[in-house]
Amino acid sequence: MSVEAVTHLNFRGDARAALAFYQSVFEGDLAVVTYKDAGAVQDPCEADQVMWGQVVAGDGFRVMAYDVPSRLPWNRGENAFFVSLRGAKADEVTAYWERLCDGATVLQPLEPAQWALLYGMLTDRFGVTWVVDVVGEYHAS
Repeated sequence: MSVEAVTHLNFRGDARAALAFYQSVFEGDLAVVTYKDAGAVQDPCEADQVMWGQVVAGDGFRVMAYDVPSRLPWNRGENAFFVSLRGAKADEVTAYWERLCDGATVLQPLEPAQWALLYGMLTDRFGVTWVVDVVGEYHAS
């Protein structure tokens, strides 16, 4: 048996759009269950919001998301978490980076770093901060 960590993103009404965006970036399979689908509607205005959703790509990428119901507290927050995207191939990681940049604020351009062949950081158009790197041998100075 193995255990894997999956990033779970919390939104207030944007989960479906965020999951569709990540599907377009990583070309995975999208699954969405709404509150209505699950028979868990407490506020009719939220019936079509995402109760559970995920994107799973063939290369192992996976992310989950849902819309936090209005009856629960939610704050987009600042730097509450990062999603770390690491890969072994520069061309593959660069392609993901370029697609994630759509509507993003680049905090650190994707470029060589002391600890990685390539490293970059951006906050995407949904407020999620991504650290992206190509795995390489670490060289201390």
